[in-house]
Amino acid sequence: MIEESTIKTNRLEKVSSIVWKLLKLPAQVPYALGMGTLQGKLVLLLTTMGRKSGKPRVTPLQFEEVDGLFVVSSARGVKADWVKNIQANPEVSMRVKNCCYRGLAKVVTNTARVADFLELRLSRHPKMVGAIMRLEGLSSKPTRAQLKAYAAGRAIVIICPIERKEAFEGYDRTKIGRSMKVQVSP
Repeated sequence: MIEESTIKTNRLEKVSSIVWKLLKLPAQVPYALGMGTLQGKLVLLLTTMGRKSGKPRVTPLQFEEVDGLFVVSSARGVKADWVKNIQANPEVSMRVKNCCYRGLAKVVTNTARVADFLELRLSRHPKMVGAIMRLEGLSSKPTRAQLKAYAAGRAIVIICPIERKEAFEGYDRTKIGRSMKVQVSP
Protein backbone atom coordinates (compact mmCIF):
# COMPACT_ATOMS: atom_id res chain seq x y z
CA MET A 1 0.00 0.00 0.00
CA ILE A 2 1.24 3.48 -0.88
CA GLU A 3 1.87 5.78 2.04
CA GLU A 4 -0.13 8.97 2.42
CA SER A 5 3.06 11.08 2.39
CA THR A 6 4.01 9.61 -1.01
CA ILE A 7 0.60 10.54 -2.42
CA LYS A 8 0.94 14.10 -1.07
CA THR A 9 4.44 14.37 -2.54
CA ASN A 10 3.22 13.18 -5.95
CA ARG A 11 0.35 15.70 -5.90
CA LEU A 12 2.74 18.49 -4.93
CA GLU A 13 5.10 17.54 -7.76
CA LYS A 14 2.21 17.60 -10.26
CA VAL A 15 1.03 21.01 -9.03
CA SER A 16 4.61 22.33 -9.13
CA SER A 17 4.98 21.02 -12.66
CA ILE A 18 1.78 22.75 -13.78
CA VAL A 19 2.75 26.03 -12.11
CA TRP A 20 6.23 25.88 -13.66
CA LYS A 21 4.73 25.32 -17.12
CA LEU A 22 2.36 28.28 -16.63
CA LEU A 23 5.27 30.51 -15.64
CA LYS A 24 7.07 29.62 -18.87
CA LEU A 25 4.10 30.64 -21.04
CA PRO A 26 3.99 34.06 -22.67
CA ALA A 27 2.39 36.63 -20.35
CA GLN A 28 -0.71 36.90 -22.55
CA VAL A 29 -1.72 33.27 -21.88
CA PRO A 30 -2.28 33.53 -18.10
CA TYR A 31 -4.23 36.75 -18.71
CA ALA A 32 -6.37 35.00 -21.33
CA LEU A 33 -7.03 32.16 -18.90
CA GLY A 34 -8.30 34.62 -16.29
CA MET A 35 -5.17 34.38 -14.16
CA GLY A 36 -4.28 38.07 -14.50
CA THR A 37 -4.28 38.56 -10.74
CA LEU A 38 -1.33 36.18 -10.44
CA GLN A 39 0.58 37.41 -13.47
CA GLY A 40 -0.38 41.05 -12.90
CA LYS A 41 1.66 41.51 -9.74
CA LEU A 42 4.74 42.11 -11.87
CA VAL A 43 3.65 42.10 -15.51
CA LEU A 44 1.19 44.26 -17.40
CA LEU A 45 0.07 43.86 -20.99
CA LEU A 46 0.69 47.09 -22.87
CA THR A 47 -1.16 47.66 -26.14
CA THR A 48 0.28 50.24 -28.50
CA MET A 49 -0.78 51.07 -32.03
CA GLY A 50 1.75 49.96 -34.63
CA ARG A 51 3.35 53.09 -36.08
CA LYS A 52 3.46 51.57 -39.58
CA SER A 53 0.64 49.00 -39.56
CA GLY A 54 -1.88 50.84 -37.39
CA LYS A 55 -2.66 47.48 -35.74
CA PRO A 56 -2.72 46.92 -31.97
CA ARG A 57 0.54 45.47 -30.65
CA VAL A 58 0.60 43.77 -27.25
CA THR A 59 3.80 43.69 -25.20
CA PRO A 60 4.15 42.09 -21.75
CA LEU A 61 6.28 44.31 -19.52
CA GLN A 62 7.35 44.37 -15.89
CA PHE A 63 6.05 47.47 -14.19
CA GLU A 64 5.97 49.52 -11.03
CA GLU A 65 3.03 51.58 -9.85
CA VAL A 66 4.13 54.95 -8.46
CA ASP A 67 1.59 57.52 -7.24
CA GLY A 68 -1.16 56.20 -9.51
CA LEU A 69 1.11 56.10 -12.57
CA PHE A 70 2.48 52.97 -14.21
CA VAL A 71 6.17 52.94 -15.07
CA VAL A 72 7.79 50.41 -17.39
CA SER A 73 11.35 50.27 -18.66
CA SER A 74 13.05 49.40 -21.89
CA ALA A 75 16.46 47.77 -21.83
CA ARG A 76 16.74 48.59 -25.54
CA GLY A 77 15.95 52.26 -24.91
CA VAL A 78 14.19 54.06 -27.71
CA LYS A 79 15.18 51.29 -30.16
CA ALA A 80 12.44 48.97 -28.86
CA ASP A 81 9.49 48.77 -31.25
CA TRP A 82 6.92 49.33 -28.51
CA VAL A 83 8.75 52.53 -27.48
CA LYS A 84 8.83 53.72 -31.10
CA ASN A 85 5.09 53.05 -31.30
CA ILE A 86 4.52 55.22 -28.21
CA GLN A 87 6.65 58.00 -29.66
CA ALA A 88 4.44 57.94 -32.77
CA ASN A 89 1.17 57.68 -30.79
CA PRO A 90 1.20 58.09 -26.99
CA GLU A 91 -2.35 56.74 -26.57
CA VAL A 92 -2.12 53.24 -25.10
CA SER A 93 -4.22 50.67 -23.35
CA MET A 94 -3.03 48.17 -20.79
CA ARG A 95 -4.20 45.29 -18.70
CA VAL A 96 -3.04 45.05 -15.10
CA LYS A 97 -4.39 42.20 -13.00
CA ASN A 98 -8.12 42.19 -13.72
CA CYS A 99 -8.38 45.82 -14.84
CA CYS A 100 -8.12 47.42 -18.25
CA TYR A 101 -6.92 50.99 -18.63
CA ARG A 102 -6.62 53.55 -21.39
CA GLY A 103 -3.88 56.07 -20.89
CA LEU A 104 -1.25 58.42 -22.22
CA ALA A 105 2.39 57.38 -22.23
CA LYS A 106 5.52 59.49 -22.11
CA VAL A 107 8.99 58.22 -22.99
CA VAL A 108 11.72 59.42 -20.60
CA THR A 109 15.41 59.00 -21.47
CA ASN A 110 16.88 61.24 -18.77
CA THR A 111 19.66 59.17 -17.21
CA ALA A 112 18.99 60.38 -13.67
CA ARG A 113 15.28 59.53 -13.87
CA VAL A 114 16.01 56.09 -15.32
CA ALA A 115 18.53 55.52 -12.51
CA ASP A 116 15.89 56.64 -9.96
CA PHE A 117 13.51 54.04 -11.40
CA LEU A 118 16.20 51.35 -11.17
CA GLU A 119 16.79 52.26 -7.51
CA LEU A 120 13.06 51.95 -6.86
CA ARG A 121 12.97 48.54 -8.54
CA LEU A 122 15.99 47.42 -6.51
CA SER A 123 14.33 48.52 -3.27
CA ARG A 124 11.06 46.73 -4.09
CA HIS A 125 12.49 43.58 -5.69
CA PRO A 126 16.10 43.25 -4.49
CA LYS A 127 16.59 39.60 -5.42
CA MET A 128 15.06 39.74 -8.90
CA VAL A 129 16.55 43.08 -9.97
CA GLY A 130 19.84 42.26 -8.25
CA ALA A 131 20.04 39.09 -10.37
CA ILE A 132 19.41 41.15 -13.50
CA MET A 133 22.16 43.56 -12.47
CA ARG A 134 24.58 40.65 -11.97
CA LEU A 135 23.70 39.35 -15.46
CA GLU A 136 24.57 42.80 -16.81
CA GLY A 137 27.98 42.65 -15.10
CA LEU A 138 27.11 44.89 -12.15
CA SER A 139 26.97 44.23 -8.45
CA SER A 140 23.59 43.11 -7.10
CA LYS A 141 23.74 46.34 -5.03
CA PRO A 142 25.19 48.85 -7.50
CA THR A 143 26.26 52.36 -6.53
CA ARG A 144 24.42 55.43 -7.82
CA ALA A 145 27.25 56.05 -10.30
CA GLN A 146 26.99 52.49 -11.62
CA LEU A 147 23.21 52.84 -11.98
CA LYS A 148 23.59 56.11 -13.89
CA ALA A 149 26.15 54.52 -16.22
CA TYR A 150 23.84 51.52 -16.73
CA ALA A 151 20.85 53.84 -17.33
CA ALA A 152 22.56 55.66 -20.20
CA GLY A 153 20.88 54.65 -23.45
CA ARG A 154 17.91 53.10 -21.67
CA ALA A 155 14.41 54.51 -21.33
CA ILE A 156 11.42 54.39 -19.04
CA VAL A 157 7.84 54.99 -20.04
CA ILE A 158 5.44 56.66 -17.65
CA ILE A 159 1.79 55.84 -18.30
CA CYS A 160 -0.95 58.05 -16.91
CA PRO A 161 -4.23 56.09 -16.79
CA ILE A 162 -7.23 58.03 -18.08
CA GLU A 163 -9.96 55.41 -17.92
CA ARG A 164 -10.25 52.21 -15.92
CA LYS A 165 -12.66 49.31 -16.36
CA GLU A 166 -12.78 45.92 -14.75
CA ALA A 167 -11.64 43.30 -17.21
CA PHE A 168 -14.45 41.90 -19.33
CA GLU A 169 -16.94 44.54 -18.12
CA GLY A 170 -17.95 46.77 -20.99
CA TYR A 171 -14.85 45.95 -23.01
CA ASP A 172 -14.89 43.96 -26.19
CA ARG A 173 -11.54 42.21 -25.70
CA THR A 174 -10.94 42.15 -29.45
CA LYS A 175 -11.17 45.95 -29.60
CA ILE A 176 -8.84 46.89 -26.75
CA GLY A 177 -6.30 49.25 -28.24
CA ARG A 178 -8.34 50.21 -31.31
CA SER A 179 -9.16 53.84 -32.11
CA MET A 180 -8.30 55.25 -28.74
CA LYS A 181 -9.40 58.86 -29.08
CA VAL A 182 -8.37 60.54 -25.87
CA GLN A 183 -8.37 64.26 -25.14
CA VAL A 184 -6.28 65.64 -22.34
CA SER A 185 -6.75 69.14 -20.99
CA PRO A 186 -3.55 71.17 -20.91
